[in-house]
Amino acid sequence: MSDLELASSPLSSSPLNTKTPWIHSSVHAKHARMITNIDGVLPIDKPYGCSSYDVIRRLKYTFGFRKIGHAGTLDPLATGLLLIVLGKATKASQALMCGTKTYEGVIQLGVETTTYDREGEVTQTRPTEGITEENIRTVLQGFIGDQYQKPPIFSAKKINGIPLYKLARKGQEPHPSPNFITIFQCDLLSYDAPNLHLRVCCSKGTYIRSLAHDIGSKLNCGGHLTSLRRTRSGNFSVDQAIQLDTLLQEPALLRQYLVPAEDFNGQ
Repeated sequence: MSDLELASSPLSSSPLNTKTPWIHSSVHAKHARMITNIDGVLPIDKPYGCSSYDVIRRLKYTFGFRKIGHAGTLDPLATGLLLIVLGKATKASQALMCGTKTYEGVIQLGVETTTYDREGEVTQTRPTEGITEENIRTVLQGFIGDQYQKPPIFSAKKINGIPLYKLARKGQEPHPSPNFITIFQCDLLSYDAPNLHLRVCCSKGTYIRSLAHDIGSKLNCGGHLTSLRRTRSGNFSVDQAIQLDTLLQEPALLRQYLVPAEDFNGQ
C-alpha cells in the first residue's frame, strides 16, 4: 500500500533468521540458480506473518535473483496478492503500483488500537449495541470518492526520511501529511457483531488500517482491522498467484506462474 520498498515492514523488522523453516535445501537452491536470468512479474500469494521484504529475501535465497522488487507493500498482517518484479520488469514497478487495488477485510468494532490493527495495543473500548447493517452500509457509502486519508503512525511512510513507525516507537507523535486517495467501492459483505466483513476497491496509497479506524469513528464505537487480504492489483488477480511456500518447495513452478515482461505491458 505504499511505494516500492526494499526495506522490511515496520511490524516485521527483525533480522533474517537463517534457521527458520522456509530456508530450503541447497538442492533447491542449486536447481533454482539455473533459472535466475528472467524478466517478468511473479504474482505471489503472501502468507500471514511475513513482510513484503521477507518475501523478497526468501526468493533471493532460493533463486539467487539479483534484480528483484515488489509493486505495492502488504503489511505482515495481510495476505494475498503481492506482485514481485524481476529483471527488466522492475522498471515497470511504478506503473504496476498505480493499478487499482481490491481488498477484503474484517473490522472489529468497539475496540481501537495504536496501530489500527490487531497487533497494536488497545487504546479504547466502546459498546457496539444498536449498530445495524443499515447503519454500516450508510457509513461505508460515505467513504466512496476522492479524499485525503491520514496514514497510521505505525507505518513506513516517512517524515524527513524517517519512517513514522520509528518515531512512534520512540514515543513521539508524528503528524504525517495525508495521502490523496480514491475509494471506488466499499461494500459490506456480512456483519456478525462486532465483526464486519467488507470489500474495498481503492487507489494506490490507501491504508485499509486507516479506513478501518475511520469507519469505527464514524460509527461512534471505534474499530480496528483484524484481517486483510488483497485479491486484485490492476489486471492481476490472486487467482493467478502461487503460494509462497509452494514455490519455495517446488522452484520449477516459477516458469508456470511468471508473466513475461513483454506480455503484461504494465497492466
